[in-house]
Amino acid sequence: MARSWERMVQRNTQQVNKQRKKQGKDSIYASSSKSAAKNSDIFKGRNIAFPVVLMLLGIMFWVVGSIDEARGSGILANWLGVVLYFALAALLFFRRPYLKVERNRVSTIKYNRERWLQAGDIEKITLSRGVVVLKYKGKRKQWIFSKLINRYNTEAMGVRLEEFGKANNIEVVHE
Repeated sequence: MARSWERMVQRNTQQVNKQRKKQGKDSIYASSSKSAAKNSDIFKGRNIAFPVVLMLLGIMFWVVGSIDEARGSGILANWLGVVLYFALAALLFFRRPYLKVERNRVSTIKYNRERWLQAGDIEKITLSRGVVVLKYKGKRKQWIFSKLINRYNTEAMGVRLEEFGKANNIEVVHE
């Protein structure tokens, strides 16, 4: 019952905000959303390694397909595969990974969905020269943000996560 009520309130708030925006007025709860946005920091990276691998695979299939074209078999399937490899590489390149640090939680995109960790679920934060690691409590899982692979600004992330750790009593380890 509570979830359906929350969804109904969100839906109605969105409708009212659309109407108020058309009228040129501020949206409902504008001040609270602005203050929430003020307390969150977003660190964006750039995914380069995997799109390059996909482009190389696409080029490889293009070369193999052009050699195979002399025989005249499977021309359409080859070009479709090459185009899809290039499209997937472009999609992954232009969709930037991020780490969003809020007051009491952090969030990122994992497996094409936004995932978040509450401050109580984080065991420790490890900061090293080019890597930031967030380790779950009681699990072997961890979130790794690398400067080498995803081009994150790990120095700025480290400073903000150190503040986050102090505010939420999380162990911060420098390596």
